[in-house]
This record gives sequence, structure tokens and C-alpha cells, in this order.
Amino acid sequence: MNTIKRAVAAAELLLISPAALFMAALLVRNVTPLPKEPAQTAQLIVMWYSHLPVHLGLWGLLIMMPLAVLILGCGTLLYGWTEDGELREAARQTLAAIRAHLAMFVVAAATVTSAGILAFIAVHVLTD
Repeated sequence: MNTIKRAVAAAELLLISPAALFMAALLVRNVTPLPKEPAQTAQLIVMWYSHLPVHLGLWGLLIMMPLAVLILGCGTLLYGWTEDGELREAARQTLAAIRAHLAMFVVAAATVTSAGILAFIAVHVLTD
């Protein structure tokens, strides 16, 4: 059973990789100035995707493959939830620990969120 889970995880990573590459290239291209190197390579990746036929690029790589990951992932998670008592127990324990330490969980979430916001702001300030 563990082999099937690993195969599903590997398949999902392979299926989501083209869309993740495109989204990362869009982010890098929009964050850094275009004449600089990371943005230039990102621009080449975005242009390569834009020159693909619509049925292969937009529909295949950016819609159908992530949709397949969503469907496969939901099915795998549902099957795992119904069949694996250990998974259900681990989820219950995690939720109980979060409820018991809710204030610290909120502090941790706010801290991580503020770090992300500050990182985005710093990148924006550096690129303007």
C-alpha cells in the first residue's frame, strides 16, 4: 500500500510540474527587472509556453494536468481517510493539540504570515 501512495505522489509531482514552472516563471518575471538574468530566463519560459498550441499549452499543461492532480489527490485522500485508521487518529490528535494551544497556533500563523508579507514588500521595494 505504501508503494501505491509513493507512486501517486510521484505522478502528482510530475503532473503539476509544468504548471508550477510556468507560475514560478511569471512570478520571477514580474518581480525582477527584465534585463536582469533571472527575469530574462523566466521571460523565455513564459514565451515558450505562449508559443505552444492552445490545446497543448493552456488546456493540457496548465488546466488538464493540474485538474488531474486535483482529482487524483482528492480520490487518494478520500480512500486514505476511509481505509487508514492511523491517519484519522493522527488528524484527531493534531486538531486536539491545536485546540489546546490555539493562542500559540494563532501567534505562529500570524508570525509566518507577517514574514511572507514583509518578504513580498521587500522584493517590491527592491525592484522599484
